Amino acid sequence: MVSSSIYLLGLSQFLTSALSANTPTKKVCSSDTFASLGLSNIDVLSIDARLSQAQYDADDITNAYPISTNKTVEICQLTVNYTHPGWNDNVTTWISLPVENWNGRFMGVGGGGWIMGTIGRLNQAVFGGYAAASTNGGHDENASVASWGLASEGNINWANMQDFSSVSLDDAASLGKAATKMFYGKPHKYAYWNGCSTGGRQGHMMAQRYPTQYDGILAGSPAINWDKFIPAEYWPQMLMHALDYYPSSCELNALTEYAIDACDELDGVEDRIISMPGLCKFNASTVIGKTIQCSSNTTAKITAKAAKYASLVWAGPQDTSGSSLWYGLSHDAPLTRLAGTNCTSPSKDCKGVPFQISADWQQIFLSRNSSVDVSKITYAEYVDHFRQSVNEYNSIIGTRDPDLTGFKQAGGKMIAWHGMKDPLIFFNGTETYYREVMELDADVQDYYRFFAAPGAEHCTGGIGFYPGSSLDSLVNWVENGTAPETLKAIATPTATSGAELPLRTANLCAYPKILTYVGGDASKASSFACK
Repeated sequence: MVSSSIYLLGLSQFLTSALSANTPTKKVCSSDTFASLGLSNIDVLSIDARLSQAQYDADDITNAYPISTNKTVEICQLTVNYTHPGWNDNVTTWISLPVENWNGRFMGVGGGGWIMGTIGRLNQAVFGGYAAASTNGGHDENASVASWGLASEGNINWANMQDFSSVSLDDAASLGKAATKMFYGKPHKYAYWNGCSTGGRQGHMMAQRYPTQYDGILAGSPAINWDKFIPAEYWPQMLMHALDYYPSSCELNALTEYAIDACDELDGVEDRIISMPGLCKFNASTVIGKTIQCSSNTTAKITAKAAKYASLVWAGPQDTSGSSLWYGLSHDAPLTRLAGTNCTSPSKDCKGVPFQISADWQQIFLSRNSSVDVSKITYAEYVDHFRQSVNEYNSIIGTRDPDLTGFKQAGGKMIAWHGMKDPLIFFNGTETYYREVMELDADVQDYYRFFAAPGAEHCTGGIGFYPGSSLDSLVNWVENGTAPETLKAIATPTATSGAELPLRTANLCAYPKILTYVGGDASKASSFACK
């Protein structure tokens, strides 16, 4: 899951003054200033502190919330390397401290996929005046998964898995806060977490396991239910082998478009968005034999095998008796992210191309063999792997404990949102988790709110509604007590079906209410209500 944290940091909040506190007296940015930085559970191996320039490139900013010029901010940049005694691990935490205009806040910044975090992800936070920290979770971003996931062939490196799952996140928060106090001579006033995908999972892990670290958590497209949804991501690839049929992207894209045609207007608006997926009962067999255009001079027909394949992907993984193991993709989500193929022509001689993280999970963490060919996994082996994943990894990285009592008692506030068109992390998994929290605590909306984003894909992308200013809402909730009933969202113009869509706005609804069209111009937020 590729996290685009630039879409989550609330740029409007970043580009305005946040706190009008007196500027504290700063110490020199040198390793000596931070010589005593450490924690009782770690051995610090090295601390490097130096003045640096945080670069912010306007070209990398979503056109939903642009800034007109590139910027540079001077920071005190710390790199802390440490180990947990007895674990034989090596973890890096980066801490960025704005030299001027610190807003009194601290922010933990999340990662994406196998990447826990990077130093570059901190730039957006410091541009908003935040002191910020991130961690590599015990492995470099370019390291092979086998190099840190396996202690040796056949043996999981459980220390590194604990770092990746949770432990280094707690360390980074504690180290970042301590360094902030050392540099500015006073502690932070508020602490926030911000992340999407893996970063969204990390935010939920903090709320579940380290509930006092952050006052506010913003978690987009959260990779929770890791032990279930990661093997579920491999379901489309295993099906190809089981059915001995490798559909082309042309077929898959056409089937998605046919499904959207069938279900688009169920919500009352023709906009290529399925916002009420529970009503979509599209039967792929109804389009078998239809001719589709694959390129300017190539056509193909929807085959019965392709229709069956798409239906199974939408239904989600099942065991050999037909019982559901996890959710499938929504009908409007691009199939080719998980069901990728490489063909010698637009529709011939195709081979499976899996989403890499799902293949890594099958190979390294379930097969525990860095050379095994996972493309040959049978249906029965896949089901065994799915159960193995849940049994061995739920307690480590499942990140779906619905009991948030500690976070509630600590006074924390969390906003989660998820694109309903997500092609990587199944939207229904996040919705189910939130329902489970609601079942345990009827007052969940006092501290944790979930928002569905129709038509939005994974962290970014899609023609749907992206809540880019969510951080503003979180800060307002934490510091002013104003709980968000809605999240402002925007859908940027996108060429679809040969037509340019208008700029659209909407106010996403706090679950269980849903965004409902009530009439009028469908490009305006006033034409929708939460019902």
